[in-house]
Amino acid sequence: MQLHEIKKNSTFKSKKRVGRGGKKGTYCGTGGKGQKGRAGAKFQPIIRTWIKKYPKLRGYNFNIINKYSIVDVSVLENKFEESAIINPKVLTDDKIIRRINGKIPLIKILGKGDIKKALTIEGCLVSKTAKEKIEKAGGKVKEK
Repeated sequence: MQLHEIKKNSTFKSKKRVGRGGKKGTYCGTGGKGQKGRAGAKFQPIIRTWIKKYPKLRGYNFNIINKYSIVDVSVLENKFEESAIINPKVLTDDKIIRRINGKIPLIKILGKGDIKKALTIEGCLVSKTAKEKIEKAGGKVKEK
């Protein structure tokens, strides 16, 4: 083997140059005029497709509904002892209701079932029938 007989192991392919005559021609494979023949990105951004899929709501939209976690009187009867103080913090700590996005939700107590224990309820919304049943059993209701 002599110096002039040495060759490279790999061959580097030259980059295809478009737009200079030959098979790809003047338009470089993009066709003629028009939107698709112009320069720029040939793909849609992902966020744009998400935005396009959302419904377009016209005008002022203000329907925030306060969602309450509902607790029945019968649940309070079963879970708590006589003369217990019930508030949203106690209900979340005892895992009767869940936190919503890490926050203690608004709570409404409904009158389903019976109650015989005198309970004190603070910081909760109470329905009319539930209030009657709690006060009849000797309890107190302190609303917000």
